[in-house]
Amino acid sequence: MTEAETLVRAYYAAFNAGDFPAMLALLTDDVEHGINQGGREVGRDAFARFMAGMDESYSERLADLVVMTDPSGTRAAAEFVVHGTYKHTAPGLPEAHGQTYVLPAGAFFTLRGGKVARVDNFYNLQDWLRQVQGA
Repeated sequence: MTEAETLVRAYYAAFNAGDFPAMLALLTDDVEHGINQGGREVGRDAFARFMAGMDESYSERLADLVVMTDPSGTRAAAEFVVHGTYKHTAPGLPEAHGQTYVLPAGAFFTLRGGKVARVDNFYNLQDWLRQVQGA
C-alpha cells in the first residue's frame, strides 16, 4: 500500500471511528474543503466547524471503500457507500426524524507533506432527498 493510500484510509478510519481530532490531525492547516453542491472552505478550523455540524445532524458510517492514487502520491480518489441516519434537521433540508439512507459517494484529494491539503466530496443530493423524504 502506498503512503497516499495509507493516508486516505487513515482519514476514513478516523471518520468511521468518530475520532474527529485524529481526522483533523491528518489535514494541512490550509486544507481546502469542497462541500457537495456547496461552497469551498479553507482551513482546519473551518473543517472542524463543518464536521461538528455534520455530527449534530447525521450519524454516518462508510463502507466498501476503494482508494485510487496517482503515481506521484499527490492525488487520490475514493469511492464508498455512506450508511447514515438523519438525526437532527439541517438548515434548508427536510425535517429529520431518524430516517436512514444508503448513498454512493466519492471524494478527490490533493496530498501534501503526508497530509490532506484538499478534499472535494460528491454524492447525489436528489437521491439522498428521495430516501429521507420517503419518495
